[in-house]
Amino acid sequence: MSAFHSRSPRRMHADEADVDAPLVRRLVARRFPEWAGLPVRRLASSGTENAMFRLGPRLVVRLPRRPGAVPDVVHEQRWLPRLGPLLPVAVPEPLGVGEPDEDFPWPWSVYRWLEGRNPVAGAVEEPRRLAVDLGTFVRSLRRVAPWDGPPGHRGGPLRDRDEPTRAAVAELGARVDAAAVTALWERALDAPAHTGAAVWAHGDLSPGNVLVGPGGALRAVIDFGTAGVGDPAADLIVAWNLLPGHARDTFRRTVGADDAEWARGRGWALSVSLIQLPYYWDTNPALAENSRHVITEILAEAG
Repeated sequence: MSAFHSRSPRRMHADEADVDAPLVRRLVARRFPEWAGLPVRRLASSGTENAMFRLGPRLVVRLPRRPGAVPDVVHEQRWLPRLGPLLPVAVPEPLGVGEPDEDFPWPWSVYRWLEGRNPVAGAVEEPRRLAVDLGTFVRSLRRVAPWDGPPGHRGGPLRDRDEPTRAAVAELGARVDAAAVTALWERALDAPAHTGAAVWAHGDLSPGNVLVGPGGALRAVIDFGTAGVGDPAADLIVAWNLLPGHARDTFRRTVGADDAEWARGRGWALSVSLIQLPYYWDTNPALAENSRHVITEILAEAG
């Protein structure tokens, strides 16, 4: 859904499936013969759980890369039609689900193509405008009735991240200022826990899941595989992984985050980046670079 150019992807996971354009052509032809004649082209992205292929001018095929991503297919098929009409920008629209077969062992999805491009941290057009747009999206998602919504992938207590975060710092070694990031992590753990009602959160507002249009206005938010109800603080990570420092207050005011929530959000941004960085250091350069960007921003903010 983002207009990346095709390139050969790097293998990121030991249990990752081999997926290519000829496979997608066969899957589409069997499951959706009405689309069998459409050209298929792989799209490169910084996404870690799904492979995406452009299918003609108006469609995109999304396939899980590994077993752990399979539940997201059903999750998005169920929740996107319910969430989409209640949000202020476009979200993926499921048009069909493919069944497992002899060529591919898991379900997969076809969505309507969404126009837009991914913004780049450090080169955001009209940062305060985007900060308002993102804050409005987050606030609107929080206002959606929780219904019987599933627990958010990142909706639990921040302290649940303590062990993997410290392990990542140890693995990174001299590649980060271990003492400084550990001190900031411990400060985040000291923030008051979320005691309010569980609310909807996207859970992965990263540059790769944001699409902007002309002038940098928010056009769409994609990849709702981590969406669910819980502590909404995880949706504040976009303040550090995308927005420059001078636009963060605008985002915070728009969302309405208090000091405790803001501190937890900063902790989420730090933890996600520290854990991602050693894992994707060689296999996903864009994600690794964004993780370094977040860590640098949070260290600079702390003085």
